Amino acid sequence: MATDYKAMMADIGKQTAVLKKDIPDTMSNFYAMAGAADKAGALDPKTKEYVALGIAIAIRCEPCIAFHTRSLVKMGVTREEFEEVLGTAIYMGGGPAVMYAAHAMEAFEQLAI
Repeated sequence: MATDYKAMMADIGKQTAVLKKDIPDTMSNFYAMAGAADKAGALDPKTKEYVALGIAIAIRCEPCIAFHTRSLVKMGVTREEFEEVLGTAIYMGGGPAVMYAAHAMEAFEQLAI
């Protein structure tokens, strides 16, 4: 695989900055929703990131995979924990999930450095 996940996230960051400027109400409300959804409650934030990563794999969103992988790395996810999440995503998504779990593994290897 040849995806540079750090570069991908930087590129997306530049474009979301444009969106924040051009459609501030939409973007501020999106980030408010994300903050509310990520806040600790019955589930801790790390568990919520696992869910988000599984969904990102299921819907085949590589930038989402990168950003949620980065969040998990910052939260101290171990390789073993990460791979178990990928295993659950594969179980639920079949063959296509295997392909995107491979992308997630590459993102993890790039971002865990």
